[in-house]
Amino acid sequence: MVSKKTAVAVAAGALALGAGVGIAGIASADPTPTPSPSATASGSPTPGTGGFGGRHGPGFRDGEFAAELASKLGVSEERVTEALRAIREENRPTERPTTPPDPAEREASLAKALAEKLGIEDAKVTTALEEIRTARQAERAAALKERLDAAVADGTLTQAEADAVTKAVEKGVINPGGGRR
Repeated sequence: MVSKKTAVAVAAGALALGAGVGIAGIASADPTPTPSPSATASGSPTPGTGGFGGRHGPGFRDGEFAAELASKLGVSEERVTEALRAIREENRPTERPTTPPDPAEREASLAKALAEKLGIEDAKVTTALEEIRTARQAERAAALKERLDAAVADGTLTQAEADAVTKAVEKGVINPGGGRR
């Protein structure tokens, strides 16, 4: 049976690592569960609600996101960038929202608005956004695994503590990207 002391140590280690990973996520500016019409990779606001964009303000990683999306949609990066700017302007909040919009609703809203602006089918835009989000989530998961493996290798964490952090991330208790879930 696991002693209370060990359980507390594992929990403290998981929380400390989670906080460290969250801070690292903020520092690396990858707070994006989903793409945004604000041209950040952080998610799009539902029309009229404003957005919770990235912690580094509008425009961070615009080029990377626009280029990736343009490639998947078969249109120019310039067209995507202009569409994202227009959507951001159309959805600029008049006051700070008190709660974040649902990520699925944000992504659906962005897909619909982009499809309309670019003259592309909604389904094609939705698929492209899902592919980008999935790829970024996989990148973050791989980076977390690498950090946890290194922490175990250098003795900072035990394997059980690393497993606990991994489980907490998988269950949504800890968000390694540092953003909202």
